[in-house]
Amino acid sequence: MQNSIRLFALLGAVAVALGAFGAHGLRELVSEGAITTYETAVRYHFYHALAIGLLGVLHLVPGMNKRRLNRALWCFGTGILLFSGSLYLLSLQEVHGLPVAILGPITPIGGLLFIAGWVFVFLAVSRDPRHA
Repeated sequence: MQNSIRLFALLGAVAVALGAFGAHGLRELVSEGAITTYETAVRYHFYHALAIGLLGVLHLVPGMNKRRLNRALWCFGTGILLFSGSLYLLSLQEVHGLPVAILGPITPIGGLLFIAGWVFVFLAVSRDPRHA
């Protein structure tokens, strides 16, 4: 589960950098509504980067189902990409001018992956140590 710690650190650093860009460089480039969307992307990015770090710690706890923790890791990582990534692109459309209509349906898929990840964390608590 060292990879989840590395992923946690990398995604956390990216979230801080994107948050700083949003706080200091974005106000002159996009509307207030776009900034709100961008801030939502950063917030959920950061929450789930921290959750990935938690998975690395939970992997060390006896009785945790490692396979389900790995599924949660996949869900959180992909959720960041789809949910936050699509919101980053949507909020920056005024800057990059690319067509982003296709991203509308992608954002909720990322949100569903976040929910699925938390369900896998819940299910990772095994009552039978043979299933860990």
